[in-house]
Amino acid sequence: MSRYRGPRFKKIRRLGALPGLTSKRPRAGSDLRNQSRSGKKSQYRIRLEEKQKLRFHYGLTERQLLKYVRIAGKAKGSTGQVLLQLLEMRLDNILFRLGMASTIPQARQLVNHRHILVNGRMVDIPSYRCKPRDIITARDDQKSRVMIQNYLDSYSHEGVPKHLTLHPFQSKGVVNQIQSKGVVNQIIDSKWVGLKINELLVVEYYSRQT
Repeated sequence: MSRYRGPRFKKIRRLGALPGLTSKRPRAGSDLRNQSRSGKKSQYRIRLEEKQKLRFHYGLTERQLLKYVRIAGKAKGSTGQVLLQLLEMRLDNILFRLGMASTIPQARQLVNHRHILVNGRMVDIPSYRCKPRDIITARDDQKSRVMIQNYLDSYSHEGVPKHLTLHPFQSKGVVNQIQSKGVVNQIIDSKWVGLKINELLVVEYYSRQT
């Protein structure tokens, strides 16, 4: 199944807030449609909706999400917690959480178009798994710097989770121009995940496929 490219408000009304999918919000009361008509939900539907919430927030295909669930299942620790850590440490999500992009699809586009450096090296793979002490910056050209700085200027930096830090720094060869760099401090703790999700229900949904 391909990555979703349809109406974003439709998914928000059905699943609730998906900050990674869109920075916009539906009008007050418009998200009550399903609550008033759906009645009692089956256990399958509850698990399906949690899975869909995770998939659409992080912008994954069905195949990609299943792959992450299988990797998490083979790792030490809680499968659900490891799954969230794997998704949160993706480069496109890190850019979104730092405020260098307003949505995860926008962050993916920045990476695909080679605007992003990790530890001074170009990375054009959105699923690149960031590690503690990784340093993330814009590519050293005017277009990339201005684009990302505009996103940062419109972002509330109070929302940066504790496993990440934004630092100002002086760009090489550019007088009086301060840029921002993101630093990954540690693997994310589950309490800093930017999505209200019951990851155990996602694992249960995939239990017959892993």
